[in-house]
Amino acid sequence: MFAINVILTVQDGSQIENIAKLLTEAGRLSREEPGCLSFEVCQSIEEKGTFLLIERWESKEAWEVHKTAQAFTEIYQPQVLPLVKRQPYFCEILE
Repeated sequence: MFAINVILTVQDGSQIENIAKLLTEAGRLSREEPGCLSFEVCQSIEEKGTFLLIERWESKEAWEVHKTAQAFTEIYQPQVLPLVKRQPYFCEILE
């Protein structure tokens, strides 16, 4: 299993609602991809401009294929990434 957690911080507060909608759609599409075990999109209760993506993939290869799919190439990369600060954390699941 391959895990990645990504913290996204929206740079312009006026874009928070837009980013939430885009990430929700990207998450839905990602969950339909082969090899996706789970893909959660979370929004901080206290800091509305902070989002957390919690992704679990069958393998790193499945995640690499994800980066060529619609959710990544049409939503995440061109529409979300220019508006956020991104901190990815590749994780080993201990339990």
